[in-house]
Amino acid sequence: MFHRIKSVHPLPDMLLHVEFISGDAKYYDVKPLMDKWEVFKDLKQGRLFDLVYVDTGGYAIIWNEYIDLASEELWENGFPVAIQ
Repeated sequence: MFHRIKSVHPLPDMLLHVEFISGDAKYYDVKPLMDKWEVFKDLKQGRLFDLVYVDTGGYAIIWNEYIDLASEELWENGFPVAIQ
């Protein structure tokens, strides 16, 4: 099952706030990816991290032609936003 993305918002400290079409929301920490994949280190340069957007269809988020994350990665490894 795909968890399609409605919106994504960059937050301080390399966190993302991801809203899914289902109404669920999660935080996703991008920092661990920088140790695992060299290309993610580019997100520290300038304001690239802040340029994240949802791809057409909501199946991924994208920064540029080299850096993206699938909706399932965000769903499975994100942590739920606490209800206030």
